[in-house]
Amino acid sequence: MLITSQNIDLRPTALQDLDFVLTAEQDEHNCRYVGQWSREKHAAAISDEDVLHLIIQDKIGQPAGYIIVTGLQDPNLCTCLLRIVLHTKGRGYGTAAVCMIREWIFRNTKTHRLWLDVKDFNLRARHVYETAGFKVEGVLREAVKRGDTFDSMVIMSILRQEYEEQLY
Repeated sequence: MLITSQNIDLRPTALQDLDFVLTAEQDEHNCRYVGQWSREKHAAAISDEDVLHLIIQDKIGQPAGYIIVTGLQDPNLCTCLLRIVLHTKGRGYGTAAVCMIREWIFRNTKTHRLWLDVKDFNLRARHVYETAGFKVEGVLREAVKRGDTFDSMVIMSILRQEYEEQLY
C-alpha cells in the first residue's frame, strides 16, 4: 500500500526503518510531544493488523517522519491517529500527512470517528489538526506523567459526516 500526494508518500514501515523511527522519536524536538516506544513495540505494531505504521517520505524516497494509526478493527468504528512524528520540519509534510491519512481512513475503512490526543502545549500540532477539520472534544487534565510533571491532553476528532461535508 502506498498513499501518494504531490509532495510526500506514505508507505508501510519496514523493520529496516526502525533505526530512523527511533531516532526521530527520540529527537530533542519530538520527545516531549510523543511517548517513547521500544524497537520491539514498533516491530509488533508493524505486524499488527489493527495498526497502520507508515513512513512519511519525500518524493526522492528520503524518510521525513512516521505515522501510527490504531483501531482499524475497532467494533465501535473509532480509529485513532496515535502518533505522527516528523524529522523534517517546516515543509508542510505534517499537514499533508494528516490530510492524506484522514482521507485514506474515511475512503478505505468503515471508520465513523477518527480521533487523537495531543499535548495541550503542542500548538503547532493542534493547528495542523484543526486545519484538517478535527474538533476539540475536551481535555484530559494532567493525564500523562513526564519526568516530575504532568501534561494535559486535548482530545480531538473528526466524524465521517464532517469529513464528507468538507468535500462539498
